[in-house]
Amino acid sequence: MTFQSSHALKAVMLATFAYFLVTLHANGDIVKFVNPKYNLLSQSAACLFFFLCAIQVFRIIGKSTHVCHHGCNHRSPRPKVIISYAVLFFPLITGFLLPPQTLGAAIAAKKGTVLTSSSSSAAHEGLQAARKEMNQAEYDQALERMEKEPVIHLKENVFEPYFTRISTEPQKYEGRKVKMSGFVYKEDGFADNQLALTRFLITHCVADAGSIGFLTELEDAPSIEQDTWLEVEGTIELTHYDGAEMPMLKIVSWKEIDEPKEPYVYPVYIKIM
Repeated sequence: MTFQSSHALKAVMLATFAYFLVTLHANGDIVKFVNPKYNLLSQSAACLFFFLCAIQVFRIIGKSTHVCHHGCNHRSPRPKVIISYAVLFFPLITGFLLPPQTLGAAIAAKKGTVLTSSSSSAAHEGLQAARKEMNQAEYDQALERMEKEPVIHLKENVFEPYFTRISTEPQKYEGRKVKMSGFVYKEDGFADNQLALTRFLITHCVADAGSIGFLTELEDAPSIEQDTWLEVEGTIELTHYDGAEMPMLKIVSWKEIDEPKEPYVYPVYIKIM
């Protein structure tokens, strides 16, 4: 009977991965990495890691099955082994030592402009074809409420389809009142009284996140810092930015808020009954 150090190391690695996933679910930080619709998948992954860890535990103490009669050494070269485990442990080390950060203005700037003109809304409109989940009746009711309510409220569960409709047909919604929340993003080309109120749209995970939002105008804009979360009410007006016509919110009231528990928004998928 010999102590198998390689199996012990694998067991520790698998247990740590499983614990990391469980921790993300327990404190709610999992939504900062993946779309909530994949929660069951990540929970299943944690269970699989625990199961594989149990298998490795039983292998830690066991007989050596390899017998070599000609004095050769079949062990992997030590540098290769170190590099292999380092690659696996690196995401764990960074995951535990570096707290998850919500995507903000700096990432929005790197990904490009957050503003969407009516002529460039096709990318978001494409999400509607597959279309948090709703059945067809619920989806139709949500769009009907959008047309009838005195204030269009861009709540998280309908943010994407409402935003897409307004961006695609801004003339239709000119003069309508809108209530929404988002973080502040500013570009060099903005006027002093302008800022973009922004959310990140995540289809699968943060790697595919795209920023969407409305250009807004308010007198206090110069005193509001980047990444500040605001809840605003305003009226849709038409404006031109970079030569394209787009909707703009003329803010009539606003307040600073804490970052929401779920800071991202997601495409709405229609469940096929």
